[in-house]
Amino acid sequence: MPSAATGAAAAQAVTPTLALESIQQYYGESHILRDLSLTVPAGSCTCVMGRNGVGKTTLMKVIMGLLPIRAGRLLFEGDVLSGRPAVARARAGIGYVPQGRHIFPQLTVEENLQVPLGAGRTDRIPPRVFELFPVLREMLHRRGGDLSGGQQQQLAIGRALVLAPKLLILDEPTEGIQPNVVHDIGEVIRRLREEDGLTVLLVEQKLPFARRVASDFHIIERGSVVRSGAIAALTDALVQQHLSV
Repeated sequence: MPSAATGAAAAQAVTPTLALESIQQYYGESHILRDLSLTVPAGSCTCVMGRNGVGKTTLMKVIMGLLPIRAGRLLFEGDVLSGRPAVARARAGIGYVPQGRHIFPQLTVEENLQVPLGAGRTDRIPPRVFELFPVLREMLHRRGGDLSGGQQQQLAIGRALVLAPKLLILDEPTEGIQPNVVHDIGEVIRRLREEDGLTVLLVEQKLPFARRVASDFHIIERGSVVRSGAIAALTDALVQQHLSV
């Protein structure tokens, strides 16, 4: 018979990095997320997919504490985060790159990267950021607003990595980005998972990119998860049924 210690270790090993249980979220009287449940396995790159307007970005904001929930629970590494503010979730180890990047255009690249330092997990920009994005070192003193869209996206991801998160959330990271930078971002995601053990939660519309970088997927329709599985199970039939416009 396994010892109590062995059983506890096994339970810990299967605890997902993120778990959402029966989340209900509203905008006024509009029911946006409907009894939504999903898990993000540790070390995975899990892709949330769905047509426009089904609640994907709302879900990311709920995870970060930027929008309230009416009911349900959100657990990060087994600890309940429901009700905790966004800064507490960042300090717990969740990094967030919102759709549209949201860098500070009047600040330099260096100043943008320094913004998260006040959250308290580190007091300097980690060298790893520049290893993954050498262009940021080259443009350290250039204003964020003077960068190309792809460079701004790299800056936004680098800024999220400054706090050495355990979970990195990327909302549409390839939107409006030139193909060579899309490839580079995919390579960074691969390195973060394989070399750093980082868990990634990704919202992505581009199927070739999702299939290349993701290990798991969830499809949302009308605010609920309708299909989930390993990325290899994302068949053309599922794409036609749930994702085609």
